[in-house]
Parts: sequence; structure tokens; C-alpha cells
Amino acid sequence: MSGCEGMLNPLRALPIGALVLAMGSVLPGVIEAAASVDLTHVHGLAYGANGRWLIIASHHGLAIYSDGRWFEPKGPAHDLMSLSPVRDALYSSGHPAAGSDLTDPVGLIKSTDGGGSWRSLALEGESDFHTVAASRDTNVVYIANRQANSRMQRTGIHYTTDDGAHWRRAAARGLGGPIHQLAVHPTDPNVVAAAGDAGLFLSRDWADTFERLGEPGYVLAVSFDVDGATLWHSRYDDDKPWLFTLHTTPGAALGMVTLPLPAHDAVAHIALNPASPGEVAIATFRRSVFVSRDLGRTWTQIAFEGVTRE
Repeated sequence: MSGCEGMLNPLRALPIGALVLAMGSVLPGVIEAAASVDLTHVHGLAYGANGRWLIIASHHGLAIYSDGRWFEPKGPAHDLMSLSPVRDALYSSGHPAAGSDLTDPVGLIKSTDGGGSWRSLALEGESDFHTVAASRDTNVVYIANRQANSRMQRTGIHYTTDDGAHWRRAAARGLGGPIHQLAVHPTDPNVVAAAGDAGLFLSRDWADTFERLGEPGYVLAVSFDVDGATLWHSRYDDDKPWLFTLHTTPGAALGMVTLPLPAHDAVAHIALNPASPGEVAIATFRRSVFVSRDLGRTWTQIAFEGVTRE
């Protein structure tokens, strides 16, 4: 899907990306300072494992925000439709940059140098996965497959525990409506959350069965916190954007986070800093980006509708 610059009603035409993070460190010489960065069709947002890097993925590759400055990888600016990190690598999918050795679409790809270079793992030339989610400490990768390919005979949620060598299709019983995002527990890969048209869902058995958490409603984005105990998720209801926290234990109370957004925008991506538990970042459908260091009580804007700020 492409971005929509108009009013959200009720966000059906807007892009849904996958939750995006970066690896814990970037190798010297792989990134360079950027005079300006154009954030186009933001498809992911997340912190690196050491908390120093906030990474954004879009149609024109990666943008990195660190210590008040913006950087870009020196490698090809691939059209990244999804991106998800583990401690020592990045997983993604999408379409190759002009002149790249990768085949279009790229299938599942992996970078171990912060996006400076990528190698194909599986389904190169066959699939473009818009929803990719990895477990930070285990390298288990889940995808939401939109059409059949040579390794997946049916659509739906699939996962791999060996970098795409083998895939298993999850039954996804109890999961209602289209999926917008998946999030995987950072240390327990059989625990998976899904955001979709019918609400927020949680599975504890490798996405075979899901239960809905909270009330039905259109959930846009979802992310586990650093220890995997709480789900942050965004909604758009009553012509207004919302951001909530919910502990994964049964009967937990819903927490509401104040948002610095106008009524015609909403949260598309959420990222929690693994090295600083009070720090959270959000990116919106209109390509604005905010950072909070007090769990959402106050916010600092670092990009406004695609224009970055230092």
C-alpha cells in the first residue's frame, strides 16, 4: 500500500508497516552524516540493542537518528517494506535499489552491518513481505504472507527458526480480520502479538491460537516493551488517535498515553529503547517522529511530516 496524505477515515487507505529496529551497533564507515533526510512512506521504527540508534525504514532505505543528528547507511538505498532487528542483525524485505545485485522482490534479506549491505536468505524474486517481526534474542522470524510462493502454499502467518531454510505455517485460530502488524516477544518466540482490524490479539503457542486483549477496535501498531511484559499499541477511534499500554497478564488494566498529535494523524509504529526503559519513540502515518524519555508524559519531535529536525 502507499501513503495517504489526506484525512484518516478510518485509516483504511494508510500504509501498515512492520515494527522496525536496528542492530545494537553499526560498523565504522558504514554510516555517514546526512545534510537532510527525506522520510518517505515510513515502514518501520526501532531502537538498536545498545539504545544509541533509532532507525527508520522507508522507500529510500534507512535513516538513523543518534545524539541529535541524522545519518544514512552508505550502502544501496533499497525500498524496504519491512524491517525487524535481532541483537546482531536486521531482517527485511522489499525491492532492490537500482544497480543492486538483489533480485526484485528481494524475499527475506538480512544485514549484519546496520544496513550497509544485505544478503538474500529465502524467496528472492518471489515475495515482498510487508510484515516481518523477529524475536530479539532468538532470531526467530515471523512474516504475514499475502500470496503463495514456492515455500508457502497458502497465505497467512509463517515463521522460521533457521533464517528461512524451513518455514512453518501457523494456524492463527481466533485471529479476526486483516493483520496490520506482528510483534514477537524479545526472549520467548512462541509469544506473538497481532494488531488488526478486529483488535489486539496475543498468542502463546507459536501463533496457532490467539485471544483478543481488551475491546474490539481498529488497532494500528503493536510493540512489546523491553522485558516482554507489556504491549504498547495504537488505535484510531472516534476520529482521534490513541496510544495504550497493556500488561499481558489476564485482567490487567489499560493504560493511556498522551499523544502530541492532531486528529487527522495516528501512530503507525512504536519502539521501546532496550537500553533505557523509560524511552519510547513513535512514528505517524503522516511521517512525523517523536521521542519521549519519560514513558510518554512529554515528547520531543524529531521529524515533521517527513522533514527531519536536529
